Amino acid sequence: FDSLPPAHYKETMNTILVWIQQSETKLSMPQVAVAEYEIMEQRLGELKALQSSLQEQQKGLNYLSTTVEDMSRKAPAEVSQRYRSEIEVILGRWKKLSAQLVEHCQKLEELMTKFHRFQNDTKTLKKWMAEVDVFLKEEWPALGDSEALEKQLEQC
Repeated sequence: FDSLPPAHYKETMNTILVWIQQSETKLSMPQVAVAEYEIMEQRLGELKALQSSLQEQQKGLNYLSTTVEDMSRKAPAEVSQRYRSEIEVILGRWKKLSAQLVEHCQKLEELMTKFHRFQNDTKTLKKWMAEVDVFLKEEWPALGDSEALEKQLEQC
């Protein structure tokens, strides 16, 4: 009986596996082109919440690793190897998920910065175009008025 995992181990294992599966599903959703900053902020908030949840689940993962180590010392080799293999698969998925989460957050933050810069550049360009439009609609000076023509040429 010493080589069998405690009941809490199985519960924690199931909780972690369900959480990993749900998180992998959330991260695997295809990324769509977003043209609204608010939606980007919302998605970043979701990713940050997932990161917080990852940190909360870390305690359970640590428990599983420690329990497997304890069981390995007491259990026969084949039983020990089975539990080690099981935890290695989970740790691999955990590391991949964690790395994807960081990557998605960084990429989204970069895109948000570019998007914000683009919006500012667009506003500046629209303002300039409005000023040019006003200038082009101004009345042209008479052909004989060289001073006015020089001034307008300078403005151009």
